[in-house]
Amino acid sequence: MSDLRTPIIILNLKTYIEATADSALHLARIGEEISRATGVNIAVAPQPTDLNRITREVSIPVLSQHIDPIRPGSHTGHVLAEAVKEAGAVGTLLNHSERRLPLGTLKLCIQRAKEVGLAIVACADTPEACRDVAALGPDFVAIEPPELIGSGIPVSKAQPEIVRAAVQIVKVTRPEVRVLCGAGISTGVDVSAALKLGTEGVLLASGVVKAVDPRSVLGEMARSMKASIAP
Repeated sequence: MSDLRTPIIILNLKTYIEATADSALHLARIGEEISRATGVNIAVAPQPTDLNRITREVSIPVLSQHIDPIRPGSHTGHVLAEAVKEAGAVGTLLNHSERRLPLGTLKLCIQRAKEVGLAIVACADTPEACRDVAALGPDFVAIEPPELIGSGIPVSKAQPEIVRAAVQIVKVTRPEVRVLCGAGISTGVDVSAALKLGTEGVLLASGVVKAVDPRSVLGEMARSMKASIAP
């Protein structure tokens, strides 16, 4: 878990062509450079095919975008927790709105991740869902209303009451679980707003990946995060 110290920016590379193969490595290197320059923790979540290469080439934390609740064996096409760990990932995303899981399946995925020593960032779309997900014991819960994902409209501005409620309900349910803010995060101001609402970082994707100048956008976010936590 020391790899995922907070506050943190987690960049989900999804399956954008701008974040595939060489382009994924380029974005990861940008994240590494900005993390070193600012002291802000930045992690990336590439596609499974890019995991091993990226973990070998950069020093920042790398997460899998998903694992399945399986053990080694006959499971063609699934994502094995042990393989993700062996590829160098320190954790995994789970239950993203684009890869939603039934609560029972999510519980099994979290158990499998813990068995192999992967940190867990589990997504949820409402404060009530955050409560249910937090009860399963992930390391992080990311509140992400799906209608705002990729919209450029940050949840921290559009629906701040949802973020506050998620922080509060997770604190009551499992105080050790940390809350991240996702959906529509695309500027440094959005990052600052998320932290002011009580979260410990942001989960984002297109705001950086699809930006004309990803380095500039991610750099602004990191500097804003650093300024927000300065004494």
